[in-house]
Amino acid sequence: MRRFGVIIANEEHILTKAKQVAEVAKKYKQIGDEQAQLAPQVVEAFRTTAYTLLTVPKAQGGDGANLHDFLLAQEAVAAGDGAAALSIGWHLSTMQDLCESANWPEGMFEKFLKEVIQEHKIVNRAASEPKTGSPTRGGLPETKAMRDGNDYILSGRKTFTSMAADLDYYLVTAYVEEEDAVGSFLIAREINGVRVEKTWNPMGMRATGSDDLILEQVRVPADCYVEKGRKKPGPKGSLLHIPACYLGIAKSARDEAVRFAKEFQPNTLDKPIISVPHIREKIGEMDLELMQARHFMYHVASLWDSYPEKRHMMGPELAAVKVNATKAAVKVVDLAMRIAGGRGLSKTQPFEQHYRDVRAGLHNPPMDDAVLELLASHAEKKDN
Repeated sequence: MRRFGVIIANEEHILTKAKQVAEVAKKYKQIGDEQAQLAPQVVEAFRTTAYTLLTVPKAQGGDGANLHDFLLAQEAVAAGDGAAALSIGWHLSTMQDLCESANWPEGMFEKFLKEVIQEHKIVNRAASEPKTGSPTRGGLPETKAMRDGNDYILSGRKTFTSMAADLDYYLVTAYVEEEDAVGSFLIAREINGVRVEKTWNPMGMRATGSDDLILEQVRVPADCYVEKGRKKPGPKGSLLHIPACYLGIAKSARDEAVRFAKEFQPNTLDKPIISVPHIREKIGEMDLELMQARHFMYHVASLWDSYPEKRHMMGPELAAVKVNATKAAVKVVDLAMRIAGGRGLSKTQPFEQHYRDVRAGLHNPPMDDAVLELLASHAEKKDN
């Protein structure tokens, strides 16, 4: 891989891993969509390629991907299967954040990280609940943690837990009654009282397997109470894995549309439809949308990597990237569908799944209304 004419060895290594995962993800994409859960072969590919270690620093045994390269890899995986990319993206972003700022009880993070490094274990946060919705909206969790001697006992239900049945660990937010505070607990899948209920049956991004996590009198040692209090909601560059995923889906739809236009020739024409002006216009529109969205995203990612001292001020840019990218991705997939015409609705074509999957981006955080309010507030403060 070349950046400004220079081969970046780590970037090439990371992209090689991503392409290996993408090939497997694409092969089993339809199975995952039908079963509303990633095929076991895809989860195994995450582990065997050590893609799970992408964002772990090199000094700790990982690949040490910066944000720019993390997004490149995620975009490549999403071109194979968006659901696979979004699913593992939550693990990778969580690991990036934890490696940078985990303040866990003594020895807990080191023990956990050792398992991630050596056994390629996968973790995700379980924060959303039926009545509180997205945790970004600030709802108080109904999942409760009660102190019992040297242990805590947790009970509750978590929704939208991506890869719920395949995770090794869950970082579960709960209301800690004795402290009248919210905190997070590290819970292993095999602990008694932990189960996954198959509830995930959406239109798009089906293979994320974002089922409900049920905790029924789950007893854990006190040192599993790893995060006390809610973290201050500062900017998180790692969340750009979300727009990278949807741009990867859009790029795949664009490529399929161009392939279709090159091959499809109705008997009313003497050459394939790629020669038709309005088809060429739509292809040009797709590329323009992708260029604009990708340049914006990677520019912001490069700023994040290059100026760590300014990260605390980058909230508006990060949020704007997500909104801009998901809107562009939806438009690109819609244009691809228009190029394919009625055939784009067929289950034998890839377009209809692109269409279903890409719309899920509109419902991933941060939401459009919150971003626009953030930008308006930022503008108001700058003008004062």
